[in-house]
Amino acid sequence: MEDFGEKTTSRGFNRATQAKRQTGSSIKPIAILAPGIEEEVITASMVFDDTQTTFDDGSEGGYSPENYDGYLGNITVRRAVESSQNIPFVYMMELLTPKKSIDYLEKMGVTTLTEKDENLALALGGLDEGMTPLESAAAYATIANDGVYIEPTFYAKIENSSGKVVFETSQESRRVFSEETAFIVKDLLTEPVQGSKGTATYCKIDGIDVAAKTGTTNENYDRWLCGFTPYYTAATWYGFDVNETISYNGRNPAGLIWANVMTNIHSGLDDASFEKPDGVQTATVCSLTGKMASGICSNTYEEYFLRGTIPDVCTSHDFSGENTNVVQDRIQTEQDVVIEPATPVTDGSSQSNTENNNTTNQSNNVQNSQTNTSNSTSNSAQNINESTNNTSNTNTGQSTNTSESSNTTANENTTTENTNNTDDLETSESDTSSETDATSDLQEAN
Repeated sequence: MEDFGEKTTSRGFNRATQAKRQTGSSIKPIAILAPGIEEEVITASMVFDDTQTTFDDGSEGGYSPENYDGYLGNITVRRAVESSQNIPFVYMMELLTPKKSIDYLEKMGVTTLTEKDENLALALGGLDEGMTPLESAAAYATIANDGVYIEPTFYAKIENSSGKVVFETSQESRRVFSEETAFIVKDLLTEPVQGSKGTATYCKIDGIDVAAKTGTTNENYDRWLCGFTPYYTAATWYGFDVNETISYNGRNPAGLIWANVMTNIHSGLDDASFEKPDGVQTATVCSLTGKMASGICSNTYEEYFLRGTIPDVCTSHDFSGENTNVVQDRIQTEQDVVIEPATPVTDGSSQSNTENNNTTNQSNNVQNSQTNTSNSTSNSAQNINESTNNTSNTNTGQSTNTSESSNTTANENTTTENTNNTDDLETSESDTSSETDATSDLQEAN
């Protein structure tokens, strides 16, 4: 072929292990949620202001990321995960710091980061070089494996013709964060799948818990779906080697491939849920302020916390000047933690200003999608021997890897300063496809 040089190898470029791609928002769970909760700088109920913001990143103009489809005002971390709002995650990265985030990513096996990645754009996947699908899968498997990283491998052992083991693999493993942190992140990542505004609702598997996160980069160059169940972990990338925007009928092609492969390999398996460790505490919180709910809070839900990180009691709705209706039994744990009653608030101005996080209705964040054309998924230690196209089987404790592409020359989008990676373009309305719909779309893609 003219201008491409002579072909000297067969399939010499493995996209699953060698393609370093921008991750978009698929990096949020591993770069922010798990490290931030472990370091106790954020909780799942903490509230952030999801409005257009310019962050001080040391540059002259600052860093001004955007949401793809509108802003929601004050929202909890859980709500931000559901529809992948960008601004709250940049605030979280400020609290955690990019340096600390990179430390955790490297402990989860990510080797492709550079000094240029130590900036706020890391929160949204604006990377200097990018990450490979294999390393993304191994990092997600760290969450699935209760906080323990297990080095990926493509084989367990080699036997000769007589059955004698001539070589056996040795995998490095290490604890990166606690089992309790892992569970809270698992539960947060069910929101994109189960939430009414979720970006990965098409990934549901009947009877089995699914945790998933989408990723989309500028101009729809890269599409991702990374996630796991109690059985398997998989990461799928879809795009061109040479960046090109692709529309895919308003769907996320990486997500549809992930859903079809994972639905197939879970067929016939027993129902399974993510198990809550004894050390995780449960509290009823006010969804407007993220604080522990009082008897006056009308919009509440149950949230999970590391021991010692349950927030103070909400006083923002007590306009009488006396907050005496605070419940003693709002927190339920296996150890029956007792909470002392809160001291009544008497300063009316103080109570109305205690939280600046209580006024926003969580508006519909309908996300529309354009899509790309190549994928990869990565498989490990709970052993997947199925995939689509260029398949790589690995052994990372849990994982699968599938890879498909439309070109031959890698050319990562290396923009860092201006990378908004406005994830996620999935539309919760158009992506609520049944497994039958997803199968149909996959056949069209192939």
